[in-house]
Amino acid sequence: MPNNISSAKRLRQASRRNLRNRMRKSEIRTLTKKVVAHVEAGEQDKAQELAQVVQAKLDRATKSGTLHANTAARRKKMLEHQLASKSKPA
Repeated sequence: MPNNISSAKRLRQASRRNLRNRMRKSEIRTLTKKVVAHVEAGEQDKAQELAQVVQAKLDRATKSGTLHANTAARRKKMLEHQLASKSKPA
């Protein structure tokens, strides 16, 4: 329990930011799983479109401070690798 007004306000702000950050990260994880599912199903068009959406969301999450820049870069690289590995003819 906060002892003064400013710490109570900081607690309110932190809880709102925590919720916002969790929602952003959850959405990114969900969309990433969808991209992987489309790649495995052989639907490269849909996978490519969703990958662009995920990359944009990763950039926005980095800009807002939800994710570290290196984390976003690593996840984007993983997506590119997934798309490239399945698009090669066997």
